[in-house]
Order: sequence, then structure tokens, then C-alpha cells
Amino acid sequence: MAGYKPKVISLTKKPGHTFGFYLRVEQGEEGHLIRCLEMGGPAELAGMKDGERILRVNGTFVDAMSHSEVVDIVRNSGASVTFHILDEASYKQAKAQGENLSGSQSTPVVNGVGKQDPKPKLCYMVKSSSGFGFSLRSVKAEQGFFMTEVTPGGVAHRAGVKLNDRLLEINGENVGDCTHDQVVDKIKLAGSSLMILLVDEETDRFYRNKRIKIGAWLATAKYLPHKPRIINMTKGSDGYGFLLREYPGQTGHFTKDIDKGSPAERAGIKEMDRLVAVDGKEVDGCSHEQVVDTFRQSGNNCCLLVVDKETDQMYKQGKVSPMLFYEEMQESNSPPSYTEALNLPTPVRPSTTVQERKQELRPKLCKMEKTSAGYGFHLNGIQGVCGQYIKDVVKGGAADRAGLEDDDIVVEVNGVNVEQSSHDEVVEMIRSSGSSLEMLVAKRNVYDELKAKGVTITRLLLGETSYAQVHSADTPETSTEERHEKEARPETPPEPAKERVSGTCLNVPR
Repeated sequence: MAGYKPKVISLTKKPGHTFGFYLRVEQGEEGHLIRCLEMGGPAELAGMKDGERILRVNGTFVDAMSHSEVVDIVRNSGASVTFHILDEASYKQAKAQGENLSGSQSTPVVNGVGKQDPKPKLCYMVKSSSGFGFSLRSVKAEQGFFMTEVTPGGVAHRAGVKLNDRLLEINGENVGDCTHDQVVDKIKLAGSSLMILLVDEETDRFYRNKRIKIGAWLATAKYLPHKPRIINMTKGSDGYGFLLREYPGQTGHFTKDIDKGSPAERAGIKEMDRLVAVDGKEVDGCSHEQVVDTFRQSGNNCCLLVVDKETDQMYKQGKVSPMLFYEEMQESNSPPSYTEALNLPTPVRPSTTVQERKQELRPKLCKMEKTSAGYGFHLNGIQGVCGQYIKDVVKGGAADRAGLEDDDIVVEVNGVNVEQSSHDEVVEMIRSSGSSLEMLVAKRNVYDELKAKGVTITRLLLGETSYAQVHSADTPETSTEERHEKEARPETPPEPAKERVSGTCLNVPR
């Protein structure tokens, strides 16, 4: 698919709402077309355009599928779905030239399973007054137990269960050697909630052919209703601003006493979150002192995986670690459709001095005031690539005057890091900001290079002229410059009084 670079857009809809566009096939036109975009809807805000073609849905190539099959995939995605999209002109040109749009490049393989290979699925259900909404069948001629009579719109259907899915586990217990009656009893004894592991026919055949044993460790967590949270934090002058505690009778390390306005609060840490991992290292079996040491080794920045009580209970019921979610997110960092884009040769640029190069490797702090026409840009979400990025900056609009440019990567919104936030979360932050907005952004090449060097992008990288802003009538230019300069260039880094991450004992020495 050389020369054709699809864009990847991830959409999330609210309960009772749609994604904000129609998917159509039309006489005389090839492919699955995007039509009737709802102004202000998720699709339009994310940058979808009328007439563009959908190539993939959640990684599955759909260009050769029927309309009804593609619609089913989108419907079964739940509240979130990811599309690979090609603009109309490129699509027609590719078809005319006989290009293979499926992108046949090889995909990375982990433990014998490719990232784009089919996966079993974990489904979590809470019983309603009418039950779970499915029946179970077993046939002597077939090995296993299969889902049947899945009630449309019922509990099981909403949880991702499909007709003829094969049941492998109930609440973390394999049912391969059970009788039909024993499986039914397990479901009855489970009470009001149930975590099951399922495979559809295609996935089942795939693993049988490869002679790979199927277990929850291979599953996708995308159907689970409660999500662990990935938290990125940069240490403040008083540490991270929360305590970490252990409690009698409870397993794990829990967050407590979160300081107002601290890095922990701004990053989204909640009271009594359970800490699952620090910088990708699971800490469930670690002592308090070992966790403290892990924080020490993180330096001034850390990435945490945490779960709230409801999410924790759900994963424990299925005897699955929330690391499954974390690893799945890590796997999605380089979608196959972007392999070509990542390997494109860098355009030849005029040589620059070392000093000029240092000046280039900085983010921008853009401050803008909303006008009657809004801020004048679109926010696009890309799953697993660079988070959120700027698109369709209106010439002369608030964003344009503030220095925002197409393809700028959004790092912070109003001082809060959003690199791991969902598209909906960032949109909501922007909407709730009122009439003014401050964004820390970086050009895509700057963002990629800083990340490759392991540099955390914060305001500390700003220089005297590394920010752009729009002055309103009630914001004098002098006071605004002074305030930004203090934020961007502290004369000397403040000496941390204590590294407050742990309650009883996480006062890490300086």
C-alpha cells in the first residue's frame, strides 16, 4: 500500500448516542463510505470527512466485506471503535491502480501470537431481573459448551457475547472437563455477576491449528465494562502528593490522602485506588519497601497502572491481572497501518547548528480565548499512536493566532497531562475550560524525537519564546508574560522537601 497512508481515528459515544455518521454503500461507488456527518458529533469532531472510505474496523480489514458485516462489527464494538480511513481521492486512485489496500506487511509476534491475530474475549455480566440473557448448549458430536439464545439487547449481548461462542472459563475456572450440568451449576452458584472467557469459531479454529492452549492470558479486555487507568505523572516540589498504604485483611497497595492540586490529583489518582504496576512492573507481590524502591528508580517521572474498587473486584472475579489491559494497550502502540508511515525516509532539511536544533526540540504553550466561532480547530484521536492531535486549524481563528498548527500533538490541557487520556476525556476538558484554554503541544517530529530520547515533555522544556498566546482585553500583556516565564523557566529547580507518595513510609530520601 505504498504511497497511501490511512489515518486512524478512535471514537467513543455516550450511552444513548451514536458515533455521528452514516456508513453506506452506494451504487456506482466502491467501498464503505462515510456520509451524513453530524456537526459536533464524535465523528465530525475527530476529523472524519464525507466520502472517505473505511478500510479497517478495530484492526479488521473490511473493504471486501458486505455492508451488513461491517455494521455488525461496529455495533458489537460497544461504546468505542477504531477506524482506519482513507480519503476519497486516494481510495479511488488505489483501486484504479489495483493496489492491495489490506496492507500485507508482516506484524510483530509475541509468544507465537501476532498482535493482529484473533483473540479470545473476556466478558463480564451483572444479572438483571430477567437473568443473564443467554442459554448454553452442548452436543455430543461437538466438544465444548456453546452460547445460544443470546437475547438481543440483553445483559450477555451488551457484554459482547455472540451466538455460538464457545465457553472456556467461568470466573477463572476452566470448564473443559465439566459436564453440562456442572457448568450450569457453576453459573447458578456465581450469583449476580459472572466473568467468562469465550472464543468465536474463527478464533477457536486459529488456536487449534497452531496447537496453542487458550487461556485468559491471551484474551482481549476490550469488552470489559470497567477499565484500569494508566497514569503518567511528573514529580512536583513536594513529591507526587499522595500516600501509599497497606491495610490489614486487604491485598495490595492503596492510594490515600491525595493533596489538592498535586501531580497525583491532576493526573487522576483517586482515593483508595489499588496500585497494580509502576513503569510496567507489577507490584502485587512486592513489599512496601520494594514499591518505594521502584518509585525511587523512576526518577522524576512515573507511569502507574491503577484500578478502582469496582474494576479491581471484576478482575479478581475472573482471576485475571489488570496487567492484561496494560499489555494490550502497549501492544497497540504501533498499528500495522502505520508501519509504512513510520519507516518513510525523513525529508531532506537544511543543516542547522546545534543551538538551533536545541531550540527546535521544544513544545509550545498556546493560550487562546474562545470567540463566537469557538476555538477554531478539531481534536483528532488516534488509538495507540500519539494520543490526541490538532487538525483543521481555522486560518485567523483563535487557535491559529495562538500558534496551534495541524498535526501538533496535545501533551497538556490546562496543566493536566493528557497523553494517556481518551478522546472523550480530552474533549470534555476542553469544553469545561470555559472561555479560555491553555494547551501544551509539540510538533509531531519534535514529539517523536523527544520520546525517542526518553524525555518527558513538560513546561520545563519551554524557553522564553517557546509559547504562543492570545491576549484578551482583560489580560495585560506584561502580567501574562511574567506568569508564563515563571512557569517555564524557574531559575533553579525547587528542592523537594519530601517525596510524598506513601502514607506510612513512602517519604523517599532525596
